[in-house]
Amino acid sequence: MNAHAPFSFARPDSDRIVVIGAGIAGLATALRLAPRPVTLVTAAPLGIGTATGWAQGGIAAAIGADDDPELHAADTLAAGAGLTETDVAARVAAAGPGLIDWLVGFAAPFDRDEAGALALGLEAAHSRRRIVRAGGDSTGRIVLETLVRAVGRTPSVTVLVAEARDLMRDARGAVAGVVCARDGATFALPARAVVLATGGVGALYASTTNPRGATGRGLALAARAGATLRDMEFVQFHPTAIACGADPMPLATEALRGEGARLIDGTGAPVMAGITGGDLAPRDVVARGIFQARARGAEVYLDCRGALGDRMATRFPTVAGLCAAAGIDPRLQAIPVRPAAHYHMGGVMVDAAGASTVPGLFACGEVASTGLHGANRLASNSLLEAMAFAPWIAEAVAALPAPALPIQPHAFAEPAADALDLGLLRGVMERQVGVVREAEGLADAVRHLGPAARAGSDAALTGLAIAASALSRRESRGAHWRSDHPAQQPPRHTEVTWAELRAMAEAVEPGRDVVAA
Repeated sequence: MNAHAPFSFARPDSDRIVVIGAGIAGLATALRLAPRPVTLVTAAPLGIGTATGWAQGGIAAAIGADDDPELHAADTLAAGAGLTETDVAARVAAAGPGLIDWLVGFAAPFDRDEAGALALGLEAAHSRRRIVRAGGDSTGRIVLETLVRAVGRTPSVTVLVAEARDLMRDARGAVAGVVCARDGATFALPARAVVLATGGVGALYASTTNPRGATGRGLALAARAGATLRDMEFVQFHPTAIACGADPMPLATEALRGEGARLIDGTGAPVMAGITGGDLAPRDVVARGIFQARARGAEVYLDCRGALGDRMATRFPTVAGLCAAAGIDPRLQAIPVRPAAHYHMGGVMVDAAGASTVPGLFACGEVASTGLHGANRLASNSLLEAMAFAPWIAEAVAALPAPALPIQPHAFAEPAADALDLGLLRGVMERQVGVVREAEGLADAVRHLGPAARAGSDAALTGLAIAASALSRRESRGAHWRSDHPAQQPPRHTEVTWAELRAMAEAVEPGRDVVAA
């Protein structure tokens, strides 16, 4: 620990639960935990810096007259490419209609049709119109604002703007609090349990639709505390990020293709011609189709011209605004697009109650590997998953024993300064651990990231876990595509701990054949 940084313990509170992260997962969990005291630790003021606010698609829920949760679960299983767990898909899909009602109870202003019923959109790989939306393509922002208001009315929730640095353990080895830093001071928050709701990893890539803070900090916290990480190699690349030079890249929602937009090349030829599902194929298929077209030298565009372009400003106001900011008029011009890191299906391995392999540590939302998404997330299942697990986590936390004194940081240290430049890291991940992968590139990524991870870089640790898991999966499945192993093997999960990653990093030396290791 830095001897010059003040360090103090907050007042012990055997009932306090600490939730790290203030997107939909963190907010929903805090609300479900009421009236238990919750400290919501967020790196930025509520409503700022979270991927939830950028979600354009919506929330998948089987509420249509021609739909039911069994169909929703079946679509989820199909998209998951053999790794979605059947019971998890059924349970989450069954929770969908009630969760929409829960949000309506908070006065969430969902879009409705002329009869007053909830308007339902269609997205890729869904067999029915079941995407509940708000403000056209502003669902994430509007749901986030709704839950922020609800938290503001909940006296049991205290919001703390601070950086989570480390997890604490009690005398039994259970996670029992968080070490935080703010304004140069380091302090501890003892707690009955800690819930990670820290989001994804997209900002580890040079091309991403995620906020710049999405570097997997929660995954690193969990790993350093001993938690098992699962299926870290499965990073979903959204096929239609707007290629306008921005970082992060603005997103052209998949719902545009559900409403008739088509992917074309510079000559106007359809990019997805001859591919099963065409423009509405699962995201991994579309992302690879665009990647391969670009590899052949073609530019790829999302063509919304015509009737869709004429109503873009009312039906998709967020995309219309993003296009306007980039100098693109979708009524007259096709939108240049390319794949970008968007969502992480892997994460902290949790059970049906959201509990990790370390007692007292839970995970909710994108940071968790629940078994729902498998190898390829079905569109608009992410907000649904976060809300579904929140009450299950709250119920499990209520049954936990009080922490056993003493409570101490397990191995707190100041983060390594510049262990690996983030720009360099993002380039390595983009080139070697991207849409299409192969052994030599993945091995090179492991060599680059290992020393920085050992030196204390959380971003490098998370990148190392992704690269190492991708290297170990010698097949192509869902969002993980190996050009040197295009066939599928029998379905299996990958699991890894920090101890295993550290051993791998220590073994990597210049010239060592990590491909065969």
